[in-house]
Amino acid sequence: MSDPRVAKSNALYERAQQLIPGGTQLVSRRPSRFAHGVSPVYAVRGQGARIWDLDGNEYIDWASGILAIILGYCDPVIDAAVVEQVSRGVNFSISSDLEVELAEELVRCIPCAEMVRYTKGGGDACTVAVRIARGATGRDKILFCGYHGWHDWYLAANLATDASLNAHLFPGIEPIGVPKALAGTAIPFPYGDPQALADLLEQHRGEVAAVMLEPFRSALPPEGYLATVAQLARDAGAVLIFDEVSSGLRFGMGGAQQFAGVTPDLAVFAKSMSNGYAFGAVVGRREVMEPAGRMFISSTYWSDAIGLRAALETLRELRRRDVATQLARFGTDLQQRVNTLAQQVGCPVECGGLPQYPQLLFQIADPTLKAQVVTLYIQEMARRGCHGYASFALNAAQGLAERDQTLAALSQVLPLIARGLEERIIPHLLTARPQAEVFRRLVN
Repeated sequence: MSDPRVAKSNALYERAQQLIPGGTQLVSRRPSRFAHGVSPVYAVRGQGARIWDLDGNEYIDWASGILAIILGYCDPVIDAAVVEQVSRGVNFSISSDLEVELAEELVRCIPCAEMVRYTKGGGDACTVAVRIARGATGRDKILFCGYHGWHDWYLAANLATDASLNAHLFPGIEPIGVPKALAGTAIPFPYGDPQALADLLEQHRGEVAAVMLEPFRSALPPEGYLATVAQLARDAGAVLIFDEVSSGLRFGMGGAQQFAGVTPDLAVFAKSMSNGYAFGAVVGRREVMEPAGRMFISSTYWSDAIGLRAALETLRELRRRDVATQLARFGTDLQQRVNTLAQQVGCPVECGGLPQYPQLLFQIADPTLKAQVVTLYIQEMARRGCHGYASFALNAAQGLAERDQTLAALSQVLPLIARGLEERIIPHLLTARPQAEVFRRLVN
């Protein structure tokens, strides 16, 4: 049943499905990933921590542009720099000096960075990193853990009969359009199990170009795990790639690698490094990156001046405002207040994970019931002006007003969930369509 609050959004989405295969350009933006029928579908503007939908409703955006926003929507410093750049030009027939200036900034920030290449997004950046690793090693196979985009090299894992990506994304991804000749070139390994990775490296001895993984997202890995992965990769002569697209710079100017104290050979960044403007980067050790100069890795728009300028200014503002410290403090406070409220109202949920990306963990054993509860949470929070998943993607524009509005909404929603569970009426409380299964994040 469609909520009249979002009637325009839902009507437009019906039109979109006749014109756009899949309805959206990003799976994570599909209405089925939220509370379809109640959550907003189309945004018309954003400012600070908030967005406004097609129907005129205002929301705190707790998804932060699917993690692309780190300073806040329409940050005045970043947008002023971009507007100024637009007045000068955005794409020339020769390179922009911003390419070098940004590269120098990234080398100062990121521990593994000695050389840099640019892209327009995380999936492209992951693919470039894989190309570089294969070219630098002369090997073909990639061992990976987690989500690394939509390109052929990655989806080739599902050419195997056991549908290897089921545990990494969500079930049912068919590798339609992926050449069958790529079967066996991308092989997943489970997170937190170094012996499983060691076994795969031994099984494919001398054939593995890279070991690629998300180091972490919202929870730290087991003690010593990343260091062991690094040693295993290097002992095997494979390039270690950290996919830091999702974690970004929320954990500090040195990224997740500096936060974890383990330095990879290559690292991939995108999303929040340019506060919503399209941009991505591959950074890494000179020994691994330098051979890329002889590889065909090239695109007109990878170095357009808008993305370069946005990324450069975002890095400077992250440092100037000490955003990582701000997010850690805000997230810690939010977690404590949510957990206190949950205990007071008797709702079986914990706000856990790292403070920079808190997660709501519902303590419900039945997976069907749990999915219904998550949908109910998203549905009722949307009705109270809070858009997102069962998590809080933080950005620097979120403050006391957003915290207090969210806690006020939770003070109504968590008791509703508790009552629904006690009276076994959760399905009857749902007006949204049941949430389709979200990404099965192997890396928390």
